[in-house]
Amino acid sequence: MKNEELITRRQILLAGITSVGGLLLSGCSKNLPPTYGNVLRMADTFTYSAHRVLLPGESLVKEYSHRDISSFPATGTTNPCDPNKPRPNQIYGELQRNNFADWRISVEGLVQKPGSHSLADLKRLPSRTQITRHTCEEGWSAIAEWTGVPLSRVLESAGMLPNARFVSLYSYDEWDDCIDMFDALHPQTILAYGMNGRDLTIPHGAPIRLRLERQLGYKSMKYLQRIVVREDFNDGGLNGSIQNGWAWYVGI
Repeated sequence: MKNEELITRRQILLAGITSVGGLLLSGCSKNLPPTYGNVLRMADTFTYSAHRVLLPGESLVKEYSHRDISSFPATGTTNPCDPNKPRPNQIYGELQRNNFADWRISVEGLVQKPGSHSLADLKRLPSRTQITRHTCEEGWSAIAEWTGVPLSRVLESAGMLPNARFVSLYSYDEWDDCIDMFDALHPQTILAYGMNGRDLTIPHGAPIRLRLERQLGYKSMKYLQRIVVREDFNDGGLNGSIQNGWAWYVGI
């Protein structure tokens, strides 16, 4: 195939994607992702916009029964204090040795009442249990039961300010991520401390991990440490998904 033909086909493809995206985005700035305008993030724009336009605001992902629960590998991350890591997190190691009795997660940024919560504090809040499918970007999926506190309850108890638009999350294994308020306040977005009726294990992100059911698995961050409510989008820099070759929005 000639180079001219390849270029023409690429141009046609890009034009088609742009046209469809234009139909979705027309007159709806709220349907634009924060990565809009970056050519390398066109997939983010299209997927994000399609979901915001086509799905009802609080549409739920499918929930399953106990008989559907499957084996669930722990992949992608390791114990943050693993001595074989280049920079093992000693603070996490100390918390782990004390069974996370001293662990706390802070809520900061655009809130009226910044503060922190222990694991016991979170367990005293109204909880949600859901059996959902985890879809991994590597091509496998698994079903598990998750129990935790809705992120919306934690944010609302902190008193979010009117200009809050994004929630940044930071973990003990040096990973930063950011979600918009639409996903942060979704009923199935929870800070999970239980899996299949037991406390969350180390390989699955103890003591608390995010469950973001409307996106691919890597967005459900493990080993949570801090929550920061922001007005501006933060891509996480060298610790974030975008600069490490991952998409920011991977809705399913």
